Order: sequence, then structure tokens, then C-alpha cells
Amino acid sequence: MVMDVQSVLYVRLPCWKIYPGGVIYVADYVHKQRPGVRQHLLDLALVPPSERRHALVETLNQCKPDIVAFSWRNMQSFGPHPEDDALSVVMNFDHSPSWWRKARAAKDAARIIWDYTASRLQNFAYMKLVRRLLPQSRIVVGGTAVSIFGKYVTSKCPSDTIVVVGEGEDTMLSIVDGFAVPVGEFFYKDIAGQVTHRSRAETFELLHLTAVDFPYIESIFPRFGEYLDGDIGVHTKRGCPLQCNFCLYNKIEGQHQRYRDPAEIATEVETLNRRYGVKRIWFTDAQFCSTKRSVEHVEHILDEFLARKIDVRWSGYLRLNHLTPALAQKMLASGIASIDLSFTGSQEIIDMMTLGYSLEQQMEAFRMFKAAGHTDQKVKLYMPLNAPGETVYTLRKSIDRIKDLYTLFGRDNVLPFVFFIGIQPDTPVERLLIGQGYLPADYDPLSFNPFVIKKLLYNPMPLGRLIGRAYLEALESPGADFDYIGRATMDIIDRELSKPEIIAAWSVAEQRRFPTEGLGRRTFPLPVEGSSVARRD
Repeated sequence: MVMDVQSVLYVRLPCWKIYPGGVIYVADYVHKQRPGVRQHLLDLALVPPSERRHALVETLNQCKPDIVAFSWRNMQSFGPHPEDDALSVVMNFDHSPSWWRKARAAKDAARIIWDYTASRLQNFAYMKLVRRLLPQSRIVVGGTAVSIFGKYVTSKCPSDTIVVVGEGEDTMLSIVDGFAVPVGEFFYKDIAGQVTHRSRAETFELLHLTAVDFPYIESIFPRFGEYLDGDIGVHTKRGCPLQCNFCLYNKIEGQHQRYRDPAEIATEVETLNRRYGVKRIWFTDAQFCSTKRSVEHVEHILDEFLARKIDVRWSGYLRLNHLTPALAQKMLASGIASIDLSFTGSQEIIDMMTLGYSLEQQMEAFRMFKAAGHTDQKVKLYMPLNAPGETVYTLRKSIDRIKDLYTLFGRDNVLPFVFFIGIQPDTPVERLLIGQGYLPADYDPLSFNPFVIKKLLYNPMPLGRLIGRAYLEALESPGADFDYIGRATMDIIDRELSKPEIIAAWSVAEQRRFPTEGLGRRTFPLPVEGSSVARRD
């Protein structure tokens, strides 16, 4: 059905308060290409739960949009985030020696699962509300959640709904143009309820994305200013040529890296800083610097920051194997706030997860930062503990490398974070674990079954109990806070692994579990080629 589109309403579905960068980039791009189209952004994350339905109805009645585009950020129920501590709940339920704490954890788990269930059903109810109030409007759904679970989302949507997978600027423009010549990857549920799928056949060049017109965004998003005191997301490129065995970025964004113009990126950040007083920038790329070419791109961006004397503190997930002393100096000089990266101190686990770099490369990059003038910038280590292939031997090696970093940067500046692999559909690690019998072949990745959810936050026995109880003990440490918990957890694991009786017991257990020498693909074959980089998803 071809439509004459005059207006678009973007509805950011409820999540915790985090800058809605994806929607803003789409709305900015559509405005620059079709300035005559009226747009408005309603962010339900900023609306109290009891008022959300009324806010949506009121906005629909005021705007009467031809298109209502929903942005859905989160869908899986195992992902810990600032509004609920699912990780602590799982740890207490599985590993607390206290039956009272186990019971309380079960109650908390039921509450979390209920909240997620209600939230998911409510999101679909908002779409049905749009269809009832505006039967001729077209519904679009995008965002990170639907990029992973697009087919599931489409089946639950009203008719005449387009579910966009991955980046959405060019797809949204084709929808605004009437959907006569659609582009991008999407699922479409037509008027008759039939679902079709289109794979992406074209490349969206990021050079088309100029600096965001923030005065325009203010005009369509009246509550824009409520985010300016936090981290503002800016992206510099898309696409990932790497092959992390638990990650979907290379499928969602494509394997070919595409880059924005460094001058436009700097203009965007400069505007945020000088017009709006923004002090904190988070680069939202899968990895801010990952390949040799992307490192050159990063250097050009930082050159622009330095030339313009932009006064911000910035961060982003880093990959350090292509770092140079000159780039380390520019990162520090331009205001890097923290060094954020996935980290394991074991080459065996790096190889097991097909991360594609050497541990010594990474350690040398840390030394470059120190030599370049590192002062108090935090070194944040997101550690995929108990990944497939983890043993006492590899865990001890990681602890030793953390101690090396304490010595290099100072203990207070090194923040290990307890992080487990979240199993995502259609990834090599998912296929591996199905093959091992850890997951049934027909499991539901969006299940609300708490026993399935626990498995998707991968922390299996026998190491799971050791790590879980260390984490719980760290939570009870005097003065514990989020930063301190990770250090305390690793200290407790170190203490436990130093006990002779523990060493002997684990040695026997692991000989049974790993009868062959060494680790790697001989023990855990992963059906993937190439290299990859670890990241939080």
C-alpha cells in the first residue's frame, strides 16, 4: 500500500533513562531528506508508568500521524541493568548458602519476570492502540531488540506493520516515501496478516549522515534537555568485520565497516558541548577502534577534537591491538574518561572465543597508555568469566594479569566488572551449547521460564558456584559499591584458589572434565572462521 506521508510520530518504548540516539539519528536524517514531513518524538522512558497510555493517546490525537514508528531497546529478561539487578538475583538463587536468601531471590526473580512480561505485553498493546485509534496509519518498529528478534516481534504486531532490522535511516526514508520501493532489511506484516522478509541488498553510506541538527531535534522532542546532564551517544561508524562467537553485530550492521566524516562527528560533539553544555560523550560503535583502518579514522576524529579544543570527556568500547603510542597520547589529550574493554587474561580463552588478538598485544597497549601520560582514567575490564573453556588454570592467569594492571595503573584505577556471556540466537556459541546439550535445540530465546533464563546468562558448574559465592561475599563487603564489587570478587576468587584443598579438588575435577591437554578448538570446536572481538551486547 502506497501512502502520501505528511507526518511521523516516533514513540520510544519504555526502558531505563538512556539517551535515545538511534531515534534521533533517524528523525534528523528524514528531516534533512524530506524537510516538508512533520515529525514528533514521544519518549515514554521519561513518562511515569501510570501516565504512559494517556500520553500516547493525547499525542496521537494531537499529531494524527500517518506513520507511528516505535523504538524498542530491550526484550530479553536476563539482561541486568540499572533498574533491576538480575545478576544478583540469579547468583543468590543458585549459589547462596542461605535458604532465606534463596527464597528472597526466587521472589525477586518472579517480580523481574513479571515486570518484563507485563512490559512486553504493554508494548504490543501500544501498537494495537495505534491501530484502533488510527486505522489508516502505518506502524513501524525498530531498535536493538527487534533487530535480534524481528520475526517474533512481527508475528505479534498489528497488520500493516514494518519491523526494521538493523540501521533504519534509509529504510525509514523509503517508508516515508510511500514504501513503493522499499530498502533495507525488514519484516512486513501486510493487511491480510501475511509476513514477508526482505534482506538488505544495498549499502547505506554513513557519509550521508551529517552532524545532527540539534535545534531541529529540540523542536520535535521537547524533553531533549532532560538527557543533557548524562552520557550522550554519538556513533562514528557501523559494521563489524570480526567474528565474535557470541555477538550479532556483524549480522545486524553488516561485516563491511562504513565511516562518518570525522569533521561532521566533531561538529556534532562541538555543538553538544558549546550550545548545550554537554560534558560526557559515549561513542556507540560496536568497537570505537577495531581494525587498522578504523584506528586511522579514530585518529582523524581526535585530531578534529584537539584542533577545535572541544572540552568533553569521552568513552567507548575499545579494542587495543592496533593502538600506537601516538594514538594513546591523542586519546588522553582529547579527554578520554575511561579505558573500557572486554578482558580476559588467558590466551586460551581469547583463542576459544575467536577474539583474534594476542594477550601480549593488549598488555603492551596498556603500557602505551601509561607511558603516554595516563593519570586517573579508570581502566574498566568487562570480564567474560566462565566462558566455554574456562578452567581454574585460565582463571588464575586472568587474576595474575589483573594484578599486573593494578601495579601499572594503581589498584583504585582498575575496575574489573563481573560479566557473563549472554547467549544470543544464531551465534556460534549458541550452536556449541546446543550441541553439548546445555540448551535444548528447540529452546525459546525469549522464554519467561526462569530456568531457561538462568542458562542464557552463561555461568555453568563447576566454576559457577565458586564465582557466584565470591560475588555474593563481595556484595556483603563493608562499603561495597558497584566499582568495588568486581575487585572484591576477583580478590575472593584468588583467595579461594590459593587454598591447597581447593587446588587439589579442582585439579581432579578438571582432569575429568578436560581429559586432553590444553584448551581451544580441539576441546570446544566452534563453527566460525576469522577473528573476533569481545564486547558487551
